[in-house]
Amino acid sequence: MATYKDIKGTNIQVLSSDPSNPLQGQIWYNSTSGTLKGLGFTTAAWATGGNLGATVYGNTGAGTQTAGLSMGGHPQGRTATEEYNGSSWTGGGNMGTGRYNTAAAGTQTAGLVIGGQNSTQSPDVTANTEEYNGSSWTAGGNLPAVKRGNEGTGTQTAALSFGGTPSPDTATNEYNGTSWTAGGAMTNGRFYLAGAGLQTAGLAFGGSGPTNKTEEYDGSSWTNGGNLNTARRHLSGCGTQTSGLAFGGAQNGGAPDNTNVTEQYDGSSWTNSASMSISRFSFGGAGTTTAGLAFGGNVPPNTAATEEFTGAAPTTVIISGS
Repeated sequence: MATYKDIKGTNIQVLSSDPSNPLQGQIWYNSTSGTLKGLGFTTAAWATGGNLGATVYGNTGAGTQTAGLSMGGHPQGRTATEEYNGSSWTGGGNMGTGRYNTAAAGTQTAGLVIGGQNSTQSPDVTANTEEYNGSSWTAGGNLPAVKRGNEGTGTQTAALSFGGTPSPDTATNEYNGTSWTAGGAMTNGRFYLAGAGLQTAGLAFGGSGPTNKTEEYDGSSWTNGGNLNTARRHLSGCGTQTSGLAFGGAQNGGAPDNTNVTEQYDGSSWTNSASMSISRFSFGGAGTTTAGLAFGGNVPPNTAATEEFTGAAPTTVIISGS
């Protein structure tokens, strides 16, 4: 029978503590704990998180999996903000302008909400921008034009707003913490899209059509990237330009064509990852490709459900012993 040394060329190391930087497939014996260990690889998965305080769709999100924000939503153009701590949502400060189908950017303590609509007002589409400090919202600089179904990314002082409607818009605007200026136009005009990244390294994907188109922004212009495997609109996303996550959405106008499909972007192409438990569209998203967050949306009906994504990653496993 072949031994470990015959296969690997070395004996299993006996160590008093786990190595600080083991290699994939490495095996060692921890003499302190009396266990045989190795470096394996966990698969990506979605898990149930704490519910929002209300069922809602058309909300938007910002922040991280352990410090997330949910803003606005439908019905009736809500002003509500909720904050996530990694397990539960609590109420935050209300926005000055109730809205849904907005763009957002930033963090839980430095958030940004951009544009959107409120069906109880006339006109029902707004150019308003508001800034969040972790407890309350204040007015920021308005977009050059009213916009809904647009997408945002970046930080509170260096944000992007792109796409949207009226009309499948190609416009990009850049925020400096005070005012918006025009950026490079998108190649593919669209609304109800998703995005990720920074003002100088942005990512736009999916949207009206629905489409599978992806575009990358370098701070001045957009270029085409790899297409999504599943064309969709009303999806959510998070991450960076070279490590993006796309999840959920509607493959047509909405239910019953909504999806739970998750895809990960490596800077050039998308690959399928673990699917969400709930197929939903028009919902909030936040986080990173290794720690994502999805909340609210329409199933139907509207839902308060939150799901947390954990990406595939190396992990130390016990092979045998105590």
